[in-house]
Amino acid sequence: MKAIRRFTVRPVLPAALHPLSELARNLRWSWHAETRDLFQSVDPERWAASGGDPVRLLGSVPADRLAELAEDRRFLRRLAAAADDLRDYVGGDRWYQAQPGGLPAAVAYFSPEFGITAALPQYSGGLGILAGDHLKAASDLGVPLIGVGLLYRHGYFRQSLSRDGWQQEHYPVLDPNELPLVPLRETDGSPAQVSLALPGGHGMRARIWQAQVGRVPLLLLDSDVEENDLGERGVTDRLYGGGSEHRLLQEMLLGIGGVRAVRTYCRLTGHPEPEVFHTNEGHAGFLGLERIAELCDRGLDFDAGLEAVRAGTVFTTHTPVPAGIDRFDRELVARHFGPDAELPRIDVERILRLGLETYPGGEPNLFNMAVMGLRLGQRANGVSLLHGQVSREMFAGLWPGFDPDEVPITSVTNGVHAPTWVAPEVFRLGARQIGVQRTEDALTVGGSERWDSVADIPDQEIWELRRSLREQLVDEVRRRLYASWRQRGAGTAELGWIDGVLDPDVLTIGFARRVPSYKRLTLMLRDRDRLMDLLLHPERPVQIVVAGKAHPADDGGKRLVQELVRYADDPRVRHRLVFLPDYGMAMAQKLYPGCDVWLNNPLRPLEACGTSGMKAALNGCLNLSVLDGWWEEWFRPDFGWAIPTADGQATDEDRRDDLEASALYDLLEKRVAPRFYERGPGGLPDRWIEMVRQTLTHLGPKVLAGRMVREYVERLYAPAARSHRAMTPDAARDLAEWKTRVRGAWHDVAVDHVETSAVTTTAELGTTLSLRVLVRLGGLAPDDVEVQAVSGRVDAEDRIADAECVPLKPTGGPDAEGRYVYEGPLSLDRTGPFGYTVRVLPAHPLLASAAELGLLAVPSEETGEGGGVLMR
Repeated sequence: MKAIRRFTVRPVLPAALHPLSELARNLRWSWHAETRDLFQSVDPERWAASGGDPVRLLGSVPADRLAELAEDRRFLRRLAAAADDLRDYVGGDRWYQAQPGGLPAAVAYFSPEFGITAALPQYSGGLGILAGDHLKAASDLGVPLIGVGLLYRHGYFRQSLSRDGWQQEHYPVLDPNELPLVPLRETDGSPAQVSLALPGGHGMRARIWQAQVGRVPLLLLDSDVEENDLGERGVTDRLYGGGSEHRLLQEMLLGIGGVRAVRTYCRLTGHPEPEVFHTNEGHAGFLGLERIAELCDRGLDFDAGLEAVRAGTVFTTHTPVPAGIDRFDRELVARHFGPDAELPRIDVERILRLGLETYPGGEPNLFNMAVMGLRLGQRANGVSLLHGQVSREMFAGLWPGFDPDEVPITSVTNGVHAPTWVAPEVFRLGARQIGVQRTEDALTVGGSERWDSVADIPDQEIWELRRSLREQLVDEVRRRLYASWRQRGAGTAELGWIDGVLDPDVLTIGFARRVPSYKRLTLMLRDRDRLMDLLLHPERPVQIVVAGKAHPADDGGKRLVQELVRYADDPRVRHRLVFLPDYGMAMAQKLYPGCDVWLNNPLRPLEACGTSGMKAALNGCLNLSVLDGWWEEWFRPDFGWAIPTADGQATDEDRRDDLEASALYDLLEKRVAPRFYERGPGGLPDRWIEMVRQTLTHLGPKVLAGRMVREYVERLYAPAARSHRAMTPDAARDLAEWKTRVRGAWHDVAVDHVETSAVTTTAELGTTLSLRVLVRLGGLAPDDVEVQAVSGRVDAEDRIADAECVPLKPTGGPDAEGRYVYEGPLSLDRTGPFGYTVRVLPAHPLLASAAELGLLAVPSEETGEGGGVLMR
C-alpha cells in the first residue's frame, strides 16, 4: 500500500553525541577523511548501506548502538577532536585573511548546478563539479563566498540500461529533510522565502535551503511549496529539464530569486553583503537585472544602475559552441518582464537589449543568456587558455572593429579540489614523505610551481600504490557490473563470467564523461578489429572502463551509449572493456585513481577545459588526450601523450574520425602499452614510473582548485571589488552620461593624417621614428580619448601580429576644423616585415578595458598609404 503522507523521523542523539549532528550537517566531511572514518566507525555496515552519507547513517543507527557510543570514551575523544577541528577550520584565519587589504568583503557565486557530494545530487556534469570544487577550495582558502543555486527535487536522472543497452532514466524524488540541508528561517521561526511575479498577476514563491560547505554557505531555492500552483511547484523539478518557458523560469528564479535569497541570508545572519557577483555560465545572468532594479529603487536611472552593476560582476563562460548556450525567443522573455510581470519598473526594451544578438551573424529575435552575461559583467573569462581564445573569437561581434585578441575576455584555467579527488592512499604516501600538514597545504593552498618532494619517493612504493589502486578499481567494477546486469534482467547463474572481468596487472584505461557527440564516446570503436587486437594482445593487453550519461532528450547520445554497450557485451571482449551505468561522483572517486591512462578524444577545440584528466593526474594516472582544453596548455611528452588532430577545413567528419582513431590505436599499440609493460633491471616499469613521477611533480600543483580560486581572487575578484567601490552613485551617473555622449559623437571621430620621419621603406633594427597624427574629435575632448600607435610584425596580408600599443601625446589643437595633433616615438624593435597603424579609442578611468564600448577609429586606406604604414 502507498503512504498518503511522508514524514522524516530524526534520531534523538544522546547529549554526548550531539557534535555528530554538527559534523554531519557540514559537508566538509565529504573531503575530510578523519571525519568520514569517524562516521564509518559508528556502524560500518550501515555506513556502506547509506552510500557514505552521515545524515542517512544517523537516521538508521539503532538507539542501543547510540547509547553504547555515548559511553565509549575512545569514540568520544575522537568525536571531540573532530568537532574541535571543524570549529577551528570554520573560524580560524586562512590564506585569504593573510592577504593585503582591499579584497572583497564577500563574493556571491551563482551556478545552475553544484557537485559537492553524491549525498547531494544536484549536478549533471563538469559545470556542476567545477562549481562544487570552487566552493570547497574557497572554503579551504577562507574566501568569503556565498554559493547560490536551485534545489532540484529530482536532481539529475539516475541511469540504467535495458537488456539491449538503451539508456533508461529514473528520477528519484529527493526529500530535502533527508538531505544535508537546513531551511533558512526568519527570526520568528517561519521558513524564509523569496517570491517572483509572473505574467497575469500570478506569482511564484521559493523556500531557501542552506547547505554548509565548510566555511561557505550554499543557498538553494526550492519552488515546491504549498503556496504555489502545480505549475510553479514544478519549476525546480529537474536539472536541465522541460521546455523553453520552464528553463526561463528556472533561470529567473536562479538569478533574480537568488539575489533576493542572498539579501535575505545577509539580513538574517549578519554576513557581509557581497561586493562581487560571479555568474558561473549564462544561466544565472538575470541576477544583474535584479541588482539594477535595486539601484533604481534607490534613485539611479537604468544606465547608471547598469554601470554600477557591471563594475562588480564577473562572468565565466564554459561553452565553446553557440549551440551550448541557452537562447530564448524575444517574445517569451518580453512576456515575463514589465508592468504585468517581474521587474515592472524597468522598460522591457532595455532588458531585451542586453541579451539580443544585435551583431553581425546573430539572430536578432533571440535572447542569448551568455550575451547578457557579457554585457552585464565588466570582467569575463573562459576556463582555459585555448577556451579563452575560442571565446574571444565566438563573441567578437560584441566588440566590432577589434581583433579577437583584444576582446576583453581573459581566461582562468579550471582546477580540481584535490582533497575530494585524491585517493586516501595517495594522500598517505605524500604524508609519509613530507608530513600530514604540509601535504594538506600543498593540496589546498598550493602556490608552488613543482612538487619536488615526489622525486624522493622510491619507485617500488609508487608501483605498489598504482597496483593497489588498480586492484580496488577491479573490485568496484565487478560489483557495479554485476548490479547493472541484474538490473538488465540477467539471472545469477549467467553472471559467473563477471568474476574474471578486468585484471589488476593489465594496463587500465579510463574514459568517463557526459555523452554529447563532440566528446566522441565511440571513437575507440572506429576500427573494431584493431581495438579487439589491442584488448586481447597476448603480451601487452589493455582494458578499458567507460562510463557516461547522455542527456535524456539526446537520442543521438543514447545511440552512442548503446553502440558501446553492445560492443562491451561481446563475450570475446567483455572481460577487457566494460561500460558502467550511472556515472556520478561516487564512481568517479574510484575510477580516477584506479586507471593508468585517462583517455580524452573530443573534437578540438570543443572541450572548454576537461577537468576529469586533472583528477586522474593527481592520482598518478597519465593522460592520453587530444590537445584541447587544459591539455593544450600543459601537455609535455615526459608525462603524457597527445593524440594528433586532423582538424583542417578540407577534412570531412568521417575522414577526420578515421585519421584520429588510427592515431589513437598507433599510440596505444606502439608507445603506451610497450612503455607500461617494459621492465627495467629491477623488474619494475622504470620509465612508466618516471612518467607518473613527472605527472605528480609538474601537473600536481597546476591542476589544483586552490590555484584556480587564488587566480580568481587576485585577477578578477579584487579588481571587481575596487571597481565596485569606485562606482559611487555619482560616479555611475557620470560614467553613464559620458558613455552616452561618446557614443553619440563617435561618428565624427576620425584619423585625418599620419606621417613619420621615415624617408624609405627599410630601416635598421633599433631605429626610432617620430610619428605625427592629425585626429578629428568632433564634439569630444582629448580627455575623452586615447590615440595609440599600434606596431608589430606583419603577415603576407599586412595584418599586425603580437601588436604593441603605445599612447601618443596631444601636442596641439584644436585647429579651425576641431582637429588635434598627436605625436610620439615609434621604435623599430623587431626585424623582418614590420608595420604600424594608429587608432583612437574612448578613454575613461573607470573603464576596465579600452575595448569596453566596442568603439574605435582607424585611418582610411588613403590616410594610411600617405603615412607609409608598412615598412619591409
